[in-house]
Amino acid sequence: MKTFDKGTVIRTVLLFIALINQTLVMFGQTVLPISEEQVQTAGEALYVAGSTIFTMVTAIIAWFKNNYVTYKGHLQKDTLKQRGLTK
Repeated sequence: MKTFDKGTVIRTVLLFIALINQTLVMFGQTVLPISEEQVQTAGEALYVAGSTIFTMVTAIIAWFKNNYVTYKGHLQKDTLKQRGLTK
């Protein structure tokens, strides 16, 4: 199997980071080691909202882009390159 292009790898890694982070937030864990006394209600809400927005944006970008992961996708990418239709 051919190697993936740089954009596919970056989008996939960011998506996994966002999903792991969102899972931790759902279970009440924070990525940063901050004690409960240090977190105020507004700050906690902002962290959860920011984390959710990051996950949603990353997921949308990852799914919107054509990542050419399958064999058929690789063939499509090769055809587009041969015809000069890709960057």
